[in-house]
Amino acid sequence: MIRLIRAELLKIRSTRMWLGMLGLSVGFSLLGLGFYLALAGVEMEGGQSLPPVTDPDMVRAIYASASSGVLFMMILGIIGISGEYRHGTITQAFLVTPRRGRLLAAKLVSYFVFGLGFGLATVLATVAVAVPGLAIRGGSASLLDHDVPTILGGTVLAMGLYALVGLGLGALIRNQVAAILVAVGWVQIVEAIVTVAVPQVGQWLPGGAVRAVTRTTGGFGGLDELNTLPVWGGVLLLLAYGLVFAAIAAVTTVRRDIT
Repeated sequence: MIRLIRAELLKIRSTRMWLGMLGLSVGFSLLGLGFYLALAGVEMEGGQSLPPVTDPDMVRAIYASASSGVLFMMILGIIGISGEYRHGTITQAFLVTPRRGRLLAAKLVSYFVFGLGFGLATVLATVAVAVPGLAIRGGSASLLDHDVPTILGGTVLAMGLYALVGLGLGALIRNQVAAILVAVGWVQIVEAIVTVAVPQVGQWLPGGAVRAVTRTTGGFGGLDELNTLPVWGGVLLLLAYGLVFAAIAAVTTVRRDIT
């Protein structure tokens, strides 16, 4: 089993796709972080403004910017299994390891572990910019206040579990382009619409779970706050989604005919 996991990890690193996804993850995270740092406390038209960097909600939002990269880990998970079908390497893999369950378990474990590392790299890049940025703007540079450890740890966990979601989606929708379009459409459009239109439902979606573990509501204490589960609820919900999509990957891959 250990050899299979090592082989899967090597397979992930054998292409530059993971570097591209990591670059996008870090880039999107820093883009959101830079937006908050630049506009924190700046008064806009109509007298509205984002809270200053001394506000706990703003600090949480700044560090939670790291979680915006979960989409790219999910895409990497999709590519990880749909690419096998696309290029026919899944057939060779099953010929070498006839017990499909072992091979799939190794893939799930390897992508979860890789997702944790992916998340850690994104978090470290975010922290490296956020700490001096907050200090320059007059905020706290401490990583122990305002639920920051929970936010950063939750982001790392979310990355690992979103990798499993990607694997499940890629196994269910074998067409790589279609699976990626579904993932992007769901995260960027469908979830956003449902969350705003029906907040009671939105809190139970994967994005709602991420908001829970990163302690962000989107409202900065105002009237536009979104319904959010407690941290432990978000963790359990993320785990549930990860397990469900892992099960989908298991059932569709083990039972499907491979040619």
